Amino acid sequence: MHIHILGICGTFMGGLALIARAAGHTVTGCDAGVYPPMSTQLQEQGIDLIEGYGVEQLELKPDLFVIGNVVSRGNPLMEAILDQGLAYTSGPQWLGENVLAHQHVLAVAGTHGKTSTSSMLAWILEHNGLKPNFLIGGVAPDLGVSARFDKNQPLFVIEADEYDTAFFDKRSKFVHYRPRTAILNNLEFDHADIFADLSAIETQFHHLVRTIASTGLIIRPAQAPALDRALARGCWTQVERLESPTGWYSEQSNADPVSIFFDGKKQGEIHWHLSGEHNRLNALAAIAAAHHVGIEPSDSCAALSQFQGIKRRMELRGTIHQIRVYDDFAHHPTAIALTLEGLAKQITPNERIIAVLEPRSNTMKLGAMAARLPESLACADHTFCYSENQGKHALNWDAQATFAPLGDKASVINDLNALAAAVIEKAQPHDHIVIMSNGSFGGVHEKILQGLTQRFGANP
Repeated sequence: MHIHILGICGTFMGGLALIARAAGHTVTGCDAGVYPPMSTQLQEQGIDLIEGYGVEQLELKPDLFVIGNVVSRGNPLMEAILDQGLAYTSGPQWLGENVLAHQHVLAVAGTHGKTSTSSMLAWILEHNGLKPNFLIGGVAPDLGVSARFDKNQPLFVIEADEYDTAFFDKRSKFVHYRPRTAILNNLEFDHADIFADLSAIETQFHHLVRTIASTGLIIRPAQAPALDRALARGCWTQVERLESPTGWYSEQSNADPVSIFFDGKKQGEIHWHLSGEHNRLNALAAIAAAHHVGIEPSDSCAALSQFQGIKRRMELRGTIHQIRVYDDFAHHPTAIALTLEGLAKQITPNERIIAVLEPRSNTMKLGAMAARLPESLACADHTFCYSENQGKHALNWDAQATFAPLGDKASVINDLNALAAAVIEKAQPHDHIVIMSNGSFGGVHEKILQGLTQRFGANP
């Protein structure tokens, strides 16, 4: 079958393209501003990419058009597909019907930690010789790629996103995945552009729960009121609560290894460089899910002790004169707080944290979470906020007023070069500069690293 993918360069649709190619299909695709790294990865796999959404692409005569959720009505190619009555479907529905239906699906859902937890789980299975298929919204160095498929392997790890499926299917993507093992990491309000309130997201999680077989397993944290409400609407599957004395729980003191317990008995230790309670809980969920498909907890601990982390999750981009510059994907107040709290527990009193924030997500731009930002940045010694005042990433709220409670510990700057210059001027040896955005942030990481080199000279 020849499938043509609209919106192919997004992480999910690009991964889907790689899976479709591995499944034996002919794959082509298009996007606006075909861009790396996904475009490079696709072209290396022999997938032809077309710039834009021109109607001339109908001449390819594919058997099916697979539509990404970046495509909306008014898109010229989509309008032509509708006018001519051509066959089309969404990416998640195609994946669910043609690939996942034949797999034991291990899905990782939740507002935070999906990429980290699914990467940990896939790595545990890989390290233990199970060669899982996977589709993850990031790249773990241990795995090398974000998507992989071999029809002869029965396990499929997927990052289960609650964002909507397509313009013609407003259900969350994950309702198409029908997992047998499901991790529900947490549930908070997010995606203010498509969800009116937390209750609307709870409804989607309830839809997911309704698709899980009675012989499957749901893994969830002990304390999560929104998940309580979603499950109370109806649940027909065994539920394991993490951090429960009679189930899975973990312990860690300071920089000690993470100890994993089940039913009151110690199962093993994780020796790693990752910080923060959120990573400890992500690991615990991954170990519980791996146990559901036959991996002993001690073997999971051994695998995670070799886990290198995820790109853009406290990824160290460079060190200039003992000033460390990190890139992190955090873009929700809870994730921001957890990231900075984890770092604060690792550093000494003479080291400072400088937070550099781009409120770029749709939820952040709309201001739904703005009031929570000052509190989430409490662990930072100084915060720089980039406030773009025009263009598609312009804020709909007053950043100066929002950050006023932080006083002289916060600076709001609306010019990217001026922002980088201010960070460079503020920095001193032993600082930790944490740059947080769900986008590329205009290459500010390299601007800061280059500026620090110019200010302090080459590393001794």
